[in-house]
Amino acid sequence: MDILQLIQSNLLTPIVLFFLFGIIAARIKSDLKMPEAISEFLPIYLLAAIGLHGGIEMRKTGFEEMLVPMLVAIGLSLLFTLNHYQILRRLGKFNIFDSYALASTYGAVGAVTFSVGLSFLKNQGVSSEGYLAAILAVLEPVAFILAIFLTNMAVSKQIRTKKQSFADDEELEIGMKQSSTKLSQVLKESITGKAIVILLGSIVIGYIIGKEGFEPISIVFDELFTGAIVIFMIEMGIIAGQRLEDIKKVGIFLTAFSIIIPTFNGIIGVLVSTALGLSLGGAVMFGLLLASASFIAAPAVLRYAIPQANPSLYITSALGITFPYNIIVLLPIMFTISTWVHGEGTIDLFNYVSKVFI
Repeated sequence: MDILQLIQSNLLTPIVLFFLFGIIAARIKSDLKMPEAISEFLPIYLLAAIGLHGGIEMRKTGFEEMLVPMLVAIGLSLLFTLNHYQILRRLGKFNIFDSYALASTYGAVGAVTFSVGLSFLKNQGVSSEGYLAAILAVLEPVAFILAIFLTNMAVSKQIRTKKQSFADDEELEIGMKQSSTKLSQVLKESITGKAIVILLGSIVIGYIIGKEGFEPISIVFDELFTGAIVIFMIEMGIIAGQRLEDIKKVGIFLTAFSIIIPTFNGIIGVLVSTALGLSLGGAVMFGLLLASASFIAAPAVLRYAIPQANPSLYITSALGITFPYNIIVLLPIMFTISTWVHGEGTIDLFNYVSKVFI
């Protein structure tokens, strides 16, 4: 099956169709909306299901097997975040705050996108390494911490260069102290946020109970998983549909950035993870981790950490452009590339990169 056929097939899956249904409902001004209790429950349920499977897989495979992929994922996430900033700042001409906010949004990961990816692989009859859920939990705060640290550095530099404008050195020290305190507060908020807490907690529980302990609750956290995503996609579609008008405001450059950057990051992720020995499905999910953008954690963290940034830019680009593109188009592309490279028999990363990009 080629990429176009796979994309067409993916368009007809319940998850994508319900997402498109949500968009249509929003565009026709329907009063359809998810009850608030369900909207809060479904993300927790999805993260708990992902975490439980991840913990079970970690117990089966051992921590040492996931150590190298995790370190590589962290390194790539940091590298990509820095690259995003340079592109946005130098080519897009965004200000420092918007550049760092957008860079971290696209350096972080999307748990909802990850959930859709798991369902996509299930439809293809392919499995992936469960320990990738642990990498998901680790990557979530990494890009935010880096971006916020660099933002504070930039602000501190401005404070130092404008030292004369302060009444005295004591006021300068107060400004520096406030800047450094913000990072520690954001670090705490990132790690103790409900998404990370439920994911890490579920991983630990899954590791403790193992496969046998999971059996009594499998009907809830396994068989109902896809159905829960379908319902959640209605809400995601409604929110995305409401933000379609905002796409005009983000401009052509950011629209292109929201498509090209995830594609580049995702393909690199597939190739690198294949070279590390991950399975066909594992390579797709590893690529999706690097390709996805955070649109749930990002607003919560960045609204406090970088209040000078424009939320409509990083929310609209991540949710209104990148998320639909990832689940409809990029997933089939990465799956096709992963199928191709795994079918070659040997891994020559240089040749693969050459064949894909040249």
